[in-house]
Amino acid sequence: MIRHVVFFSAKDKKDVETIIEGLSLLKTNPHVDHIEISRNLQTDELTGGMVDVIVYAEFSDEDQLAAYKAHPVYQQSIAKVRPLRELRMAADFKA
Repeated sequence: MIRHVVFFSAKDKKDVETIIEGLSLLKTNPHVDHIEISRNLQTDELTGGMVDVIVYAEFSDEDQLAAYKAHPVYQQSIAKVRPLRELRMAADFKA
């Protein structure tokens, strides 16, 4: 299993909900086994509010993750979110 975790920050905090809406398009991607998109609770003082939104997804293998990223809905999500985000940090690991 591949776990995919992505952190986003908004250039303008008023756009956080729009970012979540754009990322929620990913829920319709047929190549994801499990996906969660959520606003950061901001309970960790060390991050200083740097992370606004988290995407957590699971894939059976690297080929499935690649298919997810190649799907048109992934590109639609990027087109909506990229202009509004400041930070995007992703990590993939085998579970």
